[in-house]
Amino acid sequence: MAQVVVVTGGASGIGAAMARHFGSLGAHVVVADVDEAGGRAVAREVDGLFVRTDTTREADNLAMIAAAVEAYGGLDLVHLNAGIGDGGGFGADDYDAARQHRVLAVNLHGVMYGLHAALPALAAHGGGSLLVTSSMAGVGLAPFDPVYAASKYGVIGLVRSLAPVWQDKGVRINAICPGFVRTPILPPETVEYITGQGYTLAETAEIAAGAAEITAGQETGRAYVLQAGRAPEPVSFPKLDLVRADT
Repeated sequence: MAQVVVVTGGASGIGAAMARHFGSLGAHVVVADVDEAGGRAVAREVDGLFVRTDTTREADNLAMIAAAVEAYGGLDLVHLNAGIGDGGGFGADDYDAARQHRVLAVNLHGVMYGLHAALPALAAHGGGSLLVTSSMAGVGLAPFDPVYAASKYGVIGLVRSLAPVWQDKGVRINAICPGFVRTPILPPETVEYITGQGYTLAETAEIAAGAAEITAGQETGRAYVLQAGRAPEPVSFPKLDLVRADT
């Protein structure tokens, strides 16, 4: 039976590559995005379904999952991938509260709405895999965009904290942390700077292949770094023990 796959931010970049990857395997793919022209084009390419979805709206997330179940009768994989950058900084010349709220609305609250919509649906249809796109900025430093980094750290906290709760219901939850990837989120001047510093940009198809490998596994509550020319690398987090009163 063909897999049913939902991808947010599916009109371009990593999301579109994920849609194409699973479409090439014969999956039923639901492409979700605010970009109607781009999203419909990708959906046509993979013979899938486009659902206009503003991930910052709870109702849109619920409708997206409902449309997938209604069209294809179930749900196997949900990739909460939609994201934006450029949240600004904290200096006199780059602090912008509206930009901060927009980044947090898409990257963090949008993931929360997606989790709320997708997790019960996956469990109700026998379980499956849920993948969240974080970033290397979510496990390292991003002085060029600290608000973006905060949002990406946040989604890893969600993934790690929710995974044990949903594991018994058959749902695996993991995060991918791509490094530099050639996507529309990077303007040309940034790409030129990155390559000029000697770094390699991964192509979206390579990231999609690594992400698909993760979703096919049995691990849950993990974050994986994805970079050009390298296999997915799990991030090691320290184990912390609470201090007890009798110690």
